[in-house]
Amino acid sequence: MRILMIGDVVGKPGRSAVKQLLPGLLREYGIDLVIANGENSAGGLGVTLATAQELFDYGVDVITTGNHVWAKREIIPYLDGELPILRPLNYPPGAPGRGFLLIEHVLVVNLMGRVFMGEIDCPFRAMDYLLSEIETKPKVIIVDFHAEATSEKVAMGRYLDGRISALLGTHTHVGTADACILPGGTAYVTDVGMVGPVDSIIGDDAEAVIHSFLTKMPHRFSIGKGRAIFDAMLVEVDEASGRAINIQRIRRQEEQ
Repeated sequence: MRILMIGDVVGKPGRSAVKQLLPGLLREYGIDLVIANGENSAGGLGVTLATAQELFDYGVDVITTGNHVWAKREIIPYLDGELPILRPLNYPPGAPGRGFLLIEHVLVVNLMGRVFMGEIDCPFRAMDYLLSEIETKPKVIIVDFHAEATSEKVAMGRYLDGRISALLGTHTHVGTADACILPGGTAYVTDVGMVGPVDSIIGDDAEAVIHSFLTKMPHRFSIGKGRAIFDAMLVEVDEASGRAINIQRIRRQEEQ
């Protein structure tokens, strides 16, 4: 089974790149399931029903999120509905939405880190509880771990090695070069990267971000312009065992 995890989709440039590039990738690689982190898909901060529907129309099967899931409050009523949109599993009880979804015999899970990310329940214990309590646990389990600290992501990968098929990091918007299959058969990468403007700083207008660093004054960022980069990870999993067979980075640029 071939599963594509698309990095954080940033605003309209990111959505445009998904529209242009995803159909060709589906044909080229024979992809069975597409997951995309969409928490920045609406103006660079949050997700709306309209931006989610765009991604679904372009071929995305499941949208994961992270710390910006509540930025556009209009999406909140839909998180408990039938749309395949996840919020991090380790939000406290009572939070709207769900943190996992069973689709195409694959369990897709959304976790969020705690280091530099604010107060939230323990992602390690949340994942332990899910794996021990879920009634129907499929062989193939894919986790989007939305976290800032590299050490926390590496620790989670090692902690879940052999218990899930893949641990794919998101949030920093900078793709890492450490894709591997861990000893227990779990595919791992610290960060998938982003789908957003090449000429930017993690998707935002470069001049505005630099000005903020130089002056330390509050500044409202805008999304960068120009063609977009498309970062994703392709994971091949043996459906019988749930072990990863291969993991590879896919990086494409949107055509002008």
